[in-house]
Amino acid sequence: MQNTLVMVVEDDVNLREAIVDTLEMDDISVIEASDGEEALALLRQNNVSLVVSDVNMPRLDGYQLLRRMATEWPELPVLIMTAYGSISNAVEAIQNGAIDYMEKPFSTQTLLGTVRRHLPVEKPENSNDPVAADPETVRLFQLAKKVASTDSTVMIMGESGTGKEVLARFIHNNSSRSDKPFIAINCAAIPENMMEAILFGHEKGAFTGAHQSHAGKFELANGGTLLLDEISEMDVSLQAKLLRVLQEREVERIGGKKTISLDVRVLATTNRNLKESVEDGSFREDLFYRLNVFPLRWKPLRERKGDIVPLAERILLDKYSVSTAASKNGHMPSSWLLDEAAQRRLIAHQWPGNIRELDNVMQRAMILASGGVITEEDIFIPEDDLPFQTASKVSVGMAGANVSTMDGAPLHAVPAATGLGEDLKQREFEVIIETLKEEGGSKKNTASKLGISPRTLRYKLARMRESGIDFEVA
Repeated sequence: MQNTLVMVVEDDVNLREAIVDTLEMDDISVIEASDGEEALALLRQNNVSLVVSDVNMPRLDGYQLLRRMATEWPELPVLIMTAYGSISNAVEAIQNGAIDYMEKPFSTQTLLGTVRRHLPVEKPENSNDPVAADPETVRLFQLAKKVASTDSTVMIMGESGTGKEVLARFIHNNSSRSDKPFIAINCAAIPENMMEAILFGHEKGAFTGAHQSHAGKFELANGGTLLLDEISEMDVSLQAKLLRVLQEREVERIGGKKTISLDVRVLATTNRNLKESVEDGSFREDLFYRLNVFPLRWKPLRERKGDIVPLAERILLDKYSVSTAASKNGHMPSSWLLDEAAQRRLIAHQWPGNIRELDNVMQRAMILASGGVITEEDIFIPEDDLPFQTASKVSVGMAGANVSTMDGAPLHAVPAATGLGEDLKQREFEVIIETLKEEGGSKKNTASKLGISPRTLRYKLARMRESGIDFEVA
């Protein structure tokens, strides 16, 4: 815990010393305060990872401290200590922003377990670096690092969800502007009638609702880097104004009378073929050449298989394994392991949703997995298992009952999807249904007869339901 610091706020000297000694004996760095006022002063001087605070204290009590911290340090977790049986105190503390509470008196094990559950897990020094394991990705980042040392405008092309902003941030972080602002604007997410004001800024009274002046994204990025995310979604009329700003290197706020000189490096991303957009008139040709000085193509995940497993492991590390929600549940492991079969399953998928889809799959895997090990059974990808074109309802009764679809036709009459892989999946589903019928609807006996675990059977049945097959076990 070298990079973590816990603050203990307690007016009872003996109890405070006992808590501090216990934490320090467990290699946790601690600073201490006797009340809320002293705690606020220390927070301004130290980079604290967690606050452990009493409720009833002189000058500034625990609730007042919580409210002050919510304003100045909203992301800093606070663990409240409350008197035994004071449930109302605990509820009030949680409502005021506490992450958790401990009832006094508490044991050494309770103290250490609760504190460690809410401390951030230290990451490797290179954990903030982009994932680049596939040879194609390594070459791309090598090229990006070279262009980062210049001030050239860069166009990053790639499918939605591939992580184009990650590449843009990498370029900024490796440039001479890395200590200056990196400002990103999503051209697809902002309404057309607001885009100009957000991009270029506006003066007070420039239009209805403009109650005060606002700097635009270009001004905010001055000296640094501006990312125009999904530039292809920008309206053609606004493209002309953007082109002028890029050419003149100055901007004029809406309703303003003076020009503002700019020193901004512009990066842009698109998930479309901009040459086709130029041909159909939806994107200006002159703006295309102004932005496309140095084009970089960010390949989809299916074309860089070597990145899939490292990305999955990074997602588990960065986003979910140490999340506040997971910690609150008290049963989520502090780290996760992908077994070999799970890794093969991930690599085999085509990932039409790219990294966003991988992110979703890993979230589901954490829910399904147990013991900190993610197996193949925990990799639930409904998109891989759509063997039927029409939804069907299968009734599985006692031995000898008919297995049919909603319209009464036998299962084999359901239109099969084309392709060998989907045909095999359809046959797998048919075998499961036939075995369920033979075993009178018993899932335990069906799993045993098929030579799979009950959990695997439940997983496959869930995938069938995702495909539109609804089971009624009589």
